[in-house]
Amino acid sequence: MAVLRIITFGDPILKEPCREVAEITGKTRRLADDLVETMYHASGLGLAANQTGVVERIFVFDLGEGPRVCINPRIIFESPELLEEEEGCLSLPGVQILVARPQVVEIEYTDLEGKTRRLRGEGLMARLFRHELDHLDGRLLLERAGREERVRALRQMQDAAGD
Repeated sequence: MAVLRIITFGDPILKEPCREVAEITGKTRRLADDLVETMYHASGLGLAANQTGVVERIFVFDLGEGPRVCINPRIIFESPELLEEEEGCLSLPGVQILVARPQVVEIEYTDLEGKTRRLRGEGLMARLFRHELDHLDGRLLLERAGREERVRALRQMQDAAGD
């Protein structure tokens, strides 16, 4: 396993929609292992492949029950009820942004064995699913924030870059 470089705000690859994984290969498994290792190294809860420069529909996460790998995930249900909370992103280091997300999100994905799985997440898990799927669709956290939150976050990033 290897720790990969996490791409940060400003890199155009973060805006690219990721392509479907056609076949689960040894390369796919190595990427999944590297994503997990990188997520842990960065103290993150989740990580999408394009955050490391790989434009494929894969994300990993661990909310305390061990790592999970989601290949070609898609949302099959989102609750209309939203919850507004601060959210961070490994590609926006040091920034917390107030974002409204669905309270419940259910996804369908393929695991590393090629089996189709479903997961229903509430609260933090729902927020994580939506966040990582946004990455895979080429959408950044800043795009989910209101104008004032975006300006505040951009100032935070500028201040951090000046340190």
